[in-house]
Amino acid sequence: CTLQGVSGTPIEIIKVTARSTDTFTIVRAQEGTTASAFNANDIVELRITAGEMGNLPQLNVANTFTQNQTIYSGALTLGSTPIGAGNASTLKNRIINGAMVIDQRNAGASVTPTTGAYLVDRWNYQASQASNFTVQQNAGAITPPVGFSNYMGFTVASAVTIGAGDYFYTRQAIEGFNFADCGWGTASAKTVTLSFQVYSSLTGTFGGSLNNSATNRSYPFSYTVSSANTWTTASITIAGDTSGTWIGATNGVGVYVNFSLGMGSTYSGTANAWAGALYASTTGAVSVVGTSGATFYITGVQLEVGSSATGFEYRQYTNEFLLCQRYYYYNPTMYIAPLASGVACSGATFPAAMRTTPTMSSSAGGFSVVAPNQFSCWFYASAASTYTLIASAEL
Repeated sequence: CTLQGVSGTPIEIIKVTARSTDTFTIVRAQEGTTASAFNANDIVELRITAGEMGNLPQLNVANTFTQNQTIYSGALTLGSTPIGAGNASTLKNRIINGAMVIDQRNAGASVTPTTGAYLVDRWNYQASQASNFTVQQNAGAITPPVGFSNYMGFTVASAVTIGAGDYFYTRQAIEGFNFADCGWGTASAKTVTLSFQVYSSLTGTFGGSLNNSATNRSYPFSYTVSSANTWTTASITIAGDTSGTWIGATNGVGVYVNFSLGMGSTYSGTANAWAGALYASTTGAVSVVGTSGATFYITGVQLEVGSSATGFEYRQYTNEFLLCQRYYYYNPTMYIAPLASGVACSGATFPAAMRTTPTMSSSAGGFSVVAPNQFSCWFYASAASTYTLIASAEL
């Protein structure tokens, strides 16, 4: 505060340290001023002083800040939910479609996938045998966990006894551009935390893993489902791998995140330790595929930098959809206009830059694509009509 006589002098800067109703506790003679005598009706004003101005970040001629000021150093929350983790306060979740909202291929229909098939967007299925599971967005129509509207559900259609070389799991490949900042494969590798919601008709210790792109570095992890047919929150903290080869900032696979549905001993390893082998689960984990009719549902999958799980990062539907369309684009209403007798032509600009030049396909014969790239394509057909256009650039 500034004290000033009604005549304009004297002037004294003071610091208020406490207040009780109309009584202030002050420290006098601040910023080089002198403690002076003041009279009734002299002026007390709250002004920004030269000293306070000096504490503010200043812009130099290059329009850059010349001081580093901490604006707020506490934890940010939205209601009671922490925001951000590690070095990020937004865009923290490296998983795309972790809430299982986008399902371009199947639109909520049940499918019996073969190995390599994609389920809800970005989630891939790997299996050593065929026709053992049906998979569906919101299978069984149970109530999702609080805060979620969708989940991915697996139901065992044909039980098998797992052999040493058998494997059944779902995974997501995270693009290198979206994981390179974690610095895995270096001495600066960051710790990450994987969290998710899971619901199963079985109980016990379940497994999964993280792998590098070459699948010769693995971190098997375990988690426990104590109550059948109940949503369970799981969280696993993983110290970043300082060894092995991790591809960094490219459009290849930065890291695989795997959830086991049944794993043979060849692909099962010791929990919570890095290993130089391909492991997709932990030794002794529950084999979902071993029980006919067993169910396994999952949602709210999040992988973030940091040593603890924070609240799930919800994205706007449009943003989540665009993230998925970098890898897979499905348009069932693409009209190809007539160009000449027996020839129709049209072009398409993809809504998101695709990861790489996509593989193109359609619902009808007589369809050909000319010069596709990450951003667009031209295509021809034998007749003008509405076609289904599919572009895939999955990892």
